[in-house]
Amino acid sequence: MPTLKYIRFGSFVREITMRQEEVSYNDLAPEIKQDQYGNDLVYQPGKLKLRSIDIYRLVQPYFKVRLIDQIKAVLPLAIYLILFQLLILRQNVTDSWIITAGLMSVIFGLMFFIEGLKVGLMPFGETIGNILPSKAKLPTVLFIAFLLGIGVTFAEPAIGALKTAGAIVNVERAPYLYSLLNSWSGVLVLMVGMGVGLAAVLGTLRFIYGWSLKPLIYMSLIPTIGLTLYIMTDSELSKILGLAWDCGAVTTGPVTVPLVLSLGIGIATAAGKGRSSLSGFGIVTLASLFPIIAVQILAIFVSFTETPEMIISEAASISNLSSTLSWHETTPYVELLSGIRAIVPLVIFLMFILLYILKEKIKHPGTIAYGISLSVIGMIIFNVGLSYGLSKLGGQSGGLVPGAFTQIELISESPLYNFALGMTIALAFAWILGFGATLAEPALNALGTTVENLTNGAFRKKLLMHAVSFGVGCGIAIGIFKIVFSIPIAYIIIPGYLVAIVLTYFSTEEFVNIAWDSAGVTTGPVTVPLVLAMGLGFGEAVGAIEGFGILSMASIGPIISVMATGLWIQWKVNKRREREDELVESLEGVDS
Repeated sequence: MPTLKYIRFGSFVREITMRQEEVSYNDLAPEIKQDQYGNDLVYQPGKLKLRSIDIYRLVQPYFKVRLIDQIKAVLPLAIYLILFQLLILRQNVTDSWIITAGLMSVIFGLMFFIEGLKVGLMPFGETIGNILPSKAKLPTVLFIAFLLGIGVTFAEPAIGALKTAGAIVNVERAPYLYSLLNSWSGVLVLMVGMGVGLAAVLGTLRFIYGWSLKPLIYMSLIPTIGLTLYIMTDSELSKILGLAWDCGAVTTGPVTVPLVLSLGIGIATAAGKGRSSLSGFGIVTLASLFPIIAVQILAIFVSFTETPEMIISEAASISNLSSTLSWHETTPYVELLSGIRAIVPLVIFLMFILLYILKEKIKHPGTIAYGISLSVIGMIIFNVGLSYGLSKLGGQSGGLVPGAFTQIELISESPLYNFALGMTIALAFAWILGFGATLAEPALNALGTTVENLTNGAFRKKLLMHAVSFGVGCGIAIGIFKIVFSIPIAYIIIPGYLVAIVLTYFSTEEFVNIAWDSAGVTTGPVTVPLVLAMGLGFGEAVGAIEGFGILSMASIGPIISVMATGLWIQWKVNKRREREDELVESLEGVDS
């Protein structure tokens, strides 16, 4: 029986009402004018003049959709954190007006940036991907894909969260971690970019030759886990593992994924291998694993060139020399320069390839320039919001949550609850945050639609979104547990990936592609800074050496949950087929 749906009469009238405006024919057909000799003059219309109301009517629907998308991603998380702080922790939000302004900056910054990305940067990737294979040899194509991977990493909004985190790390407790995030910060981002570049190269080759993702995952995890085990042997160096594994999550954002994917799929299509329904899957996985290897290699190199004592003394001398910041290190100049450095070099690189290597003209240069300008402006505004909104709110909430189960300086009456109840509250807080943040990610919604279409409805969009969100929530909760009890990240991450490998072996290629790529779409420009700041604030409050590692937990969680769900769906489908086959056989027996 169909479900009755009630609607308000006022809403019905509003929807069916037609608004119209009468226009005089004389306005459409202007008066014919003649010169002194009686000849008709050619009509020359004046410039179109738009009233403020006309501009509003044109822009409002377009602006509203983009604005609402970002509000849906940011506002529910902010409200949740604020209400949790007020009601559960019974603490006021400090600097509330600054945080509010920062969150508004995040919303508008992301709106401008993503729109500029679609209009200005994405066409570059698609054009280059479609034309490049026909005008360049395979080595040149792969080299360009490698350089593109480096460029997009610098343009990722969430990369700024790593730089912000550098100021929180205590040099005496984690010298190598401090050095990577401060003295080696530029090289760190470069190494992460090189990891993404190698992933783009391997992903492109996979697109062209139709390689299975499973062997690539196995081969990528062997050096990743091997380096992790080696780093664990050094007590000081092991403190960078959380950062290394988190870098894999930071890279797969709204810039890297679309641009690298559009290039790879374009190349695959041009080579005649891009018609598979799975063409777009797999490269995100590689872009998450390779940066982990790159950061671990950098950390080992730093350990051979610097000792902890050298790092501590150098940090002390720098702090003694000057306590004042240069003009370019203060707001708004630092955000302005960061926005320009992130976007402009990438644009110059793409234009160079298009104009000088491919010998192609830029189509619609005005539109492209508009999109690039929006990207730069959006990145600048987002950086301001990141510093004063997301990171500030996440750090504040993370620093207060431990007060539920232990004594902290920020809450005089802490602990607010007994240890068991307080710890349960903290873990529930982390799980709900991860679950809600993931559901709000626009990329997950798009992935769910794609997967439902590719599986012919067997893997429902809603089921996938809930499976991914459940996995992320569990991952973040485990990350909090790791910080509280000072559990080495390798003790959690290695068993987690071993479970993922076992599930990968038993899963079909389709579900493997979906599951491993789902880890990448969960870590967007909102989730990463918020969760990272929360983890660092939490770690600082409980006296942990470092608060990294939560993002890596949030990446492995959905891989396991999605593949487990996929195996369950496979089992249900096989059971249904068996019943259908039995029914057919029984009917055939009756007929005979």
